[in-house]
Amino acid sequence: MSAPLAGGVQPVPARAGIGLRPPHFNHVLQARPPVPFFEVHSENFFADGGPLLDTLLRVREHYPVSLHGVGLSLGSADCIDREHLRQLATLVTRVQPGLVSEHVCWGAIGGRHFNDLLPLPYTEEALALMVSRVDQVQQALGRELLLENVSSYLRYTHETMSEWEFVAALCRRSGCRLVLDVNNIYVNAINHGFDADTFVQAIAPQMVGEFHLAGFTAKTDLAVPLLIDSHSAPVAAPVWDLYTRAVARLGVHPTLLEWDTDLPAFAVLEAEAKRAQAILDASGTGEVAA
Repeated sequence: MSAPLAGGVQPVPARAGIGLRPPHFNHVLQARPPVPFFEVHSENFFADGGPLLDTLLRVREHYPVSLHGVGLSLGSADCIDREHLRQLATLVTRVQPGLVSEHVCWGAIGGRHFNDLLPLPYTEEALALMVSRVDQVQQALGRELLLENVSSYLRYTHETMSEWEFVAALCRRSGCRLVLDVNNIYVNAINHGFDADTFVQAIAPQMVGEFHLAGFTAKTDLAVPLLIDSHSAPVAAPVWDLYTRAVARLGVHPTLLEWDTDLPAFAVLEAEAKRAQAILDASGTGEVAA
C-alpha cells in the first residue's frame, strides 16, 4: 500500500494546466514539461497500490495535482456509495491534491452505474439533495469539494429553475465552489437554446474555483443542432471567445485543458494550454487564489 505523500497540500496555481492521461505519463516523468499543474480522474487510482498509483505519486512529487471524480453520483436517489467515498478519501490523503472535484449530476440507481454524467432536474428537491450530499462529502474529506456543471442532451418538463440558477443556489447553500466548464456551458446553450453569457453572468466570481476547457463534436446528421461534449478535439473558437469573456467577468482561476479520446501528442495539449494561459495573462484582473 502506498504511503501518504510527504510535504502536505501543494496549491494548484491560477494558471493553465493539462488533464494527464496514462499515454503521457512517461513523457511527463522523463521530460518534466513546464506545465503548472495536472489533473487526473480520481477513480483510476483507487487501487491500494500498483504501478498506476505509484506513477501518479511520482508525478505529484514534481507538480501540483487536482483530483477530478466522475463516479460519486451525488444527485442520485440512492445513498452515496460509502466504499467509493472511503476510497476517494484515502486517495486524497495519499496524493494531497490542491483541488478535489466532482459533478452536478447523477449516474447510478439501484446499485447500477451508468457510463455517463446524467443531468439533474433543476428543482428545489434536487437542490436540497445536492446540498446535503456536498456536506456529506466535504465532512468525509475534511476539505472543500468543487462541483462541475455537466453537458446535457435533454431537459425535464417539471424543472422550476434554470441550470445557472440551480448551480448558483448550490454554491450559496452548500458553501462549495464550481469547476466552471466553459465548453459545457456552450454545448448546453446550443442544445437547449439559451444564451451562454446569461449563464456566465449568473455566477459570482467567488463561486469559481477552476475553469475547464475541452472540445466538442457536432452532430450534422440531425434535424436540429446537437453538440456532444466528446473531449476529442481542440477547443472550438466560440468556446475560446466565451472563456475570454468568462475570465474578464469572473477573474483568473486555475484552468484545465481536457482531452480524453483520440488523444493527440502531448505538444498539442501544451499548445492548447498555452492559448488558455495567454487569455489569463491578458485579462489584467490579477491572480485569484485557488
